Amino acid sequence: MKRRLNIGIALLHRPKLLVLDEPTVGVDPQSRNAILSGVEDLSTQGMAVLYTTHYMEEAERLCDRVGIIDAGEIKAEGTRRELVALLGERDRVALTATGPLPAAAAAIADLEAVDDATSRDEGIELIVSGASRHLPEILEQARVAGISVTGVEVVEPDLEAVFLKLTGKALRD
Repeated sequence: MKRRLNIGIALLHRPKLLVLDEPTVGVDPQSRNAILSGVEDLSTQGMAVLYTTHYMEEAERLCDRVGIIDAGEIKAEGTRRELVALLGERDRVALTATGPLPAAAAAIADLEAVDDATSRDEGIELIVSGASRHLPEILEQARVAGISVTGVEVVEPDLEAVFLKLTGKALRD
């Protein structure tokens, strides 16, 4: 409640810029969610918010632009997509499927956007550049290769992966 009170006091004079330094540290899940929702509402109302956090999922949820700072030095700054692209990260795609999986993996691997395709017991794992754009052609290639896809999971790189790659360190509280 103290954190929420601090934010309320900061908003009394309706600032153009609200600076929040780790506002969710040490709060219960309900208060955390209320704070995050409140910050989202403020930004949609046109208020600029400078938000510092060690919690990358908060930065992904709230921030249009992110700066990664380590030991007082700005390592990178940009949108989530820009930061991920800066590192050349690829999406991971897991196809749950049945049929001739090794042959299908080889056929899918021939697609330009696919960096790697490996057959597993219950499907095929892929490394793909821009999976959301290329999923239709991947699924079509899988169909042509004679497998039946029953599930698709796409995992895009997140800010935590970017942070770890840029700093070489685990997240710290």
